[in-house]
Amino acid sequence: MPTYIYETLRPDGDGQGERFEVRQSIGDPPLTRHPETGLPVRRVISGGLGLLTRSETSLPEPGPGCGPGTCGCGRFS
Repeated sequence: MPTYIYETLRPDGDGQGERFEVRQSIGDPPLTRHPETGLPVRRVISGGLGLLTRSETSLPEPGPGCGPGTCGCGRFS
């Protein structure tokens, strides 16, 4: 289950509210209220996680593109 970040909405609309995390199923609707205080909340969209690895082997050469003389499907034969 993914963990989502929520933020309470401040009544005056000024500044950032309290942030907290909730584990929810991807199909669950977003929360509208803080589970403990009942204050209105919004889900915060944040950057994802990227993982780069180093490999000693080279990548295979890309295949030919589609077009006259290079297509393997026969469309341009």
